[in-house]
Amino acid sequence: MTSHEQPSVLIASDLDRTLIYSAAALGLRMPDAEAPRLLCVEVYGHQPLSYMTETAAGLLAELARGTVFVPTTTRTREQYGRIRLPGPAPRFAICANGGHLLVDGESDPDWQASVRARLAAASAPLEEIRAHLVRTADPAWLLKERVAEDLFAYLVVERALLPEGYVKELAAWAEERGWAVSLQGRKIYAVPKPLTKSAAVAEVARRTGAREVLGAGDSLLDADLLLAADLAWRPGHGELADEGWTAPHVTALEARGVAAGEEILRAFAARAGVAGAAGAGTAGAGTAGAGA
Repeated sequence: MTSHEQPSVLIASDLDRTLIYSAAALGLRMPDAEAPRLLCVEVYGHQPLSYMTETAAGLLAELARGTVFVPTTTRTREQYGRIRLPGPAPRFAICANGGHLLVDGESDPDWQASVRARLAAASAPLEEIRAHLVRTADPAWLLKERVAEDLFAYLVVERALLPEGYVKELAAWAEERGWAVSLQGRKIYAVPKPLTKSAAVAEVARRTGAREVLGAGDSLLDADLLLAADLAWRPGHGELADEGWTAPHVTALEARGVAAGEEILRAFAARAGVAGAAGAGTAGAGTAGAGA
């Protein structure tokens, strides 16, 4: 690709438990001597937090050079800023589930304004939702209660003590108020329905002129992103897998954990025809998750 050519493929991917994994989520079930080598891509509190396989890191670096790669996360801008992905820094990134569109690291003010207007028109106020979360959460299983970017709220819970049915009841209550609920690991998210990753991705596609959008994600908050993509992939773990969710253009992978992240990146590279991707894959041919 010459310097004046624009990449025609836009890759919009969720990060946590899709491309990057905490130690608890790695899913390394093979013998220790056969485990893939890992690259730490996030440090928090002076400790390593998130990882990719080295092979996945090589694939991502090539994709970042040959496509419009857009990290698409529910993380806040501060949380996203801790991540150091391989390859050149993405020009665009989507944070807060679509609430912030970062352009060269800065939140686009026009996008912020449009998001606020949509939320005000179609969803109950954040204060009402947060008050309900605090009122219904039991200190026996609640660890933390947080608001993200003044856009949505979430609870950090002790998953083993979470009552059966709580999330379903919360989701039904939130539905009537224009909000969606998602359980991811130890976090219960309450997010306004108009706050979507797909809307922000569509804006990036418009600005870049991308002709094809590829997507990946593991949670219910990623469903709209996967549906809006031309082709998409989901791992064999997560909310979507647990519910058996899929669509005609969405590939449901069997791979779980960090191996799924590598397989997703292989699929992206194959579809995008990125030069050098084959070499990155060959380097990890003997590691777990190299069979996509």
